[in-house]
Amino acid sequence: MATMGKYCKAYPIQRLREFSQWTERSENFRKEKQEIDGQEIEVNRELTDDDFLYLQENYVVTDGIFKDENIIFDHITPEWKDFCHNILKFEIPLYEPVNLNETVEATISNPEKNT
Repeated sequence: MATMGKYCKAYPIQRLREFSQWTERSENFRKEKQEIDGQEIEVNRELTDDDFLYLQENYVVTDGIFKDENIIFDHITPEWKDFCHNILKFEIPLYEPVNLNETVEATISNPEKNT
């Protein structure tokens, strides 16, 4: 079963290809259905410069939102991480936990602030 990560970000493939050590595992491109000789078959799609790939929280690049399917690039090095942070500006957001009780109490005690 596919695993959804906590965070991924889509990038145009041409931006990812700027990395000097970029390679693509084309056999892992998502499948597309095509009709050939009256039969519907699945074939690997062809990526163009207009396509997007997903940079996952673990720095793996996938052709889709799941972090363990359709892996296109997984050569994770310090240089790759540096490229992701400094060139692509990839940052995993830090979310503050929401305490539901505090939120409800604040709304009840100060209702005009929430309108």
